[in-house]
Amino acid sequence: MLKMVSIAAVVGLASAFAMPATYSPKPHHAKTAAAAASRRALDDATIVAIFDEANTADIETSGLAEKRGSSADVRALGKQFAHDHTAVRQQGRDLAKKLGVKPTKPNPDAGATAAAAALKDLRSKHGAEFDKAYLAHEVAYHQSVIDALNNTLIPAIQNAELKAFVQKIVPAFEGHLAAAKNLQAKLGQ
Repeated sequence: MLKMVSIAAVVGLASAFAMPATYSPKPHHAKTAAAAASRRALDDATIVAIFDEANTADIETSGLAEKRGSSADVRALGKQFAHDHTAVRQQGRDLAKKLGVKPTKPNPDAGATAAAAALKDLRSKHGAEFDKAYLAHEVAYHQSVIDALNNTLIPAIQNAELKAFVQKIVPAFEGHLAAAKNLQAKLGQ
């Protein structure tokens, strides 16, 4: 089964290593406490790195789809997604530079590991099997990114300009999710 690149996994990992080993929330406050600890641990530099990594991951998988997709629709979707994520990644890098924010990757970097695994898995597929796996990946990936942005990353961003930029990008991720789902339906997947 396709291993999904999941920004949510990166965020989940960030929350896990952010909580001190001695931390033990009361059972009825566990979710709130975990969310608060996650927000405290995610500084703007880490969020910029996660955002950059999420875009890079989809540039790579979508670039592969542009070359390897068996249907013209999958190749076109891959081309569009790679183009869009390249532009957004550059905008994020330009803003980080303007703000003087040096991206700091989470350590360990589960996102990079998951991205490499997903790309390896996609590279092992061909024809209609590739198309199906790529579209399933894109649906799960974009849903995970949207969830992570809305529930974890945006609430943790401290800089108002960075927060406004990331909030402005969410509809683009939602558009990609809808496009991937629509193409899945069109291809009968």
